[in-house]
Amino acid sequence: MSRKKIKLAYITNDSARKTTYKRRSKGLVKKVRELTTPCGIEAFAIINSPDFGSQAEVWPSLEDARRLLSKFKQLPLSKQNNKMLNQESFLEQSLAKDTQQLWKLQEENYRKELNKVMFESLSGNGILQSLNTMDLNEVGRLVKKNLTNIDDRIRVLTKASRS
Repeated sequence: MSRKKIKLAYITNDSARKTTYKRRSKGLVKKVRELTTPCGIEAFAIINSPDFGSQAEVWPSLEDARRLLSKFKQLPLSKQNNKMLNQESFLEQSLAKDTQQLWKLQEENYRKELNKVMFESLSGNGILQSLNTMDLNEVGRLVKKNLTNIDDRIRVLTKASRS
C-alpha cells in the first residue's frame, strides 16, 4: 500500500519539527546503512542541524567519515566531479530532459494531427481549406510517403505470389 504524498514545507510547530527531524535523520542513516552493507561500498552521512543539538550527527563514526573524505579528496578532480550534481546542475539536467520530452510529444501530436487531417480529407471532408501552406505541404509529403509505402508493399506481395 502506498503512502500519501507529504507536503515539503517548513514545520512551524517546534515539537512536531523536532520529532520529524529525529525520525527522518534515523531514516537517512538507515538508508545509508542499507546502501553500504549489501552493495559493499563505503559511505558516510553527516546530519547537521543548528536547531536540534550543537553537534552534527555522523554515521558510522567521525574517524570513518574523515578517512573516507580524505580518500575522496585524493582522487583526481575528474573522478571527484564524475556524476556529481549540485541543485543548479540537477535542475538544468532535469529541465533539459523535460524540454526534450516535451518537444518529442509535440512532434508526435503534430504527426498524429496531420494523419487525422489526411484521412479526413481522403474521406471527403473539406478540411484542407482551413490549413496554411506549410501544413498543406506536410500533408502532401505524408500522402506521398504513404503512397510509396503502399507501392512497396504491392511489389513485395506480387513477388511473393509469383514464387
